[in-house]
Amino acid sequence: MAHELGIAVVGVGYWGPNLIRNFSLAEGWDLRWVCDLDGDRAARAVGKRSTVEVTSSIDDVLDDLDVDAVAIATPAHTHAELAIRALDAGKHVLIEKPLAASVAEGEKMVSVAEDRGLVLMCDHTYCFTPAVREIRRAVQSGEVGDLQYFDSVRVNLGLVQSDVDVFWDLAPHDLSILDFILPPGVLPTGVAAYGADPLGVGQACLGYLSLPLCNGGMAHAHVNWLSPTKIRTTIIGGSERMIVWDDLHPTQRLSVYDKGISLTADLDPKRQRDTLVSYRIGDMVAPALPEQEALRGVVGEFRASIVEHRRPATDGQAGLRILRILEAATRSFRGQGVLEQLEEAM
Repeated sequence: MAHELGIAVVGVGYWGPNLIRNFSLAEGWDLRWVCDLDGDRAARAVGKRSTVEVTSSIDDVLDDLDVDAVAIATPAHTHAELAIRALDAGKHVLIEKPLAASVAEGEKMVSVAEDRGLVLMCDHTYCFTPAVREIRRAVQSGEVGDLQYFDSVRVNLGLVQSDVDVFWDLAPHDLSILDFILPPGVLPTGVAAYGADPLGVGQACLGYLSLPLCNGGMAHAHVNWLSPTKIRTTIIGGSERMIVWDDLHPTQRLSVYDKGISLTADLDPKRQRDTLVSYRIGDMVAPALPEQEALRGVVGEFRASIVEHRRPATDGQAGLRILRILEAATRSFRGQGVLEQLEEAM
């Protein structure tokens, strides 16, 4: 594990510079190439004094035998072609969300990676934040009790995208978090999507996703490009604990409440049909969490999965599960919110 792996970053738009910075600083990685259709932009991204090679041709990257892996941060409609070319060239692949532009493309990418014995990892960045890691631990250990609901709000002013709607742009974050923290055996059974296009841009600019869970619980996500304020809040409710995650509150991102509501049957035979509502109100605890850039965890997990010959925590299958939900959400939105079944979504 001591040797460095050669890495190339493809795409220097919004997210590419963050990948360049993290791969440059991370131990065990040797950033060898930065590739972008705009060669000048690629050169600016690495800086004048950098020894990293820049190119506008993906062929230069794939022909370099010292490149072990490729990180792709290009528009979603280009993901499948670029990833499959990289996999065919024997390169491991880290790819931005969403995994691809369609389930069919995603399935092909996963199949090629498995056939080649290579790592295909989806950059579901929030899954590598200390807060989400702690939520996963609390949920999957049973500390929160039976999961009753997952309620997230992800809203801000812009950026209105030209190639994807608000569901495909923002919801992958919340869906990947849901996929990551759900306890074994608890799956969404369907998705209903409601949205609106008040700007008249031809696609939903704000919307709501509802996903019933097989244990009787509910997951819900509100996404919006048109909010005057930025909100990043998720509430997880369980039968024993409730968790509030405010990602914009750096001094207290996570609050765990010893609160809950339960129903207790009336033991009086004369009132057996009556039910008592019991409220439990206990303490609130704010776990001490390290402040660490999530992408640092992403690049670390990518390397570890390669050298340990294992699936990464957010592998191609995880990305594919999110794609299935997004496609079902698109069908639901076009059907005015009809519930689309998700028999094998997660």
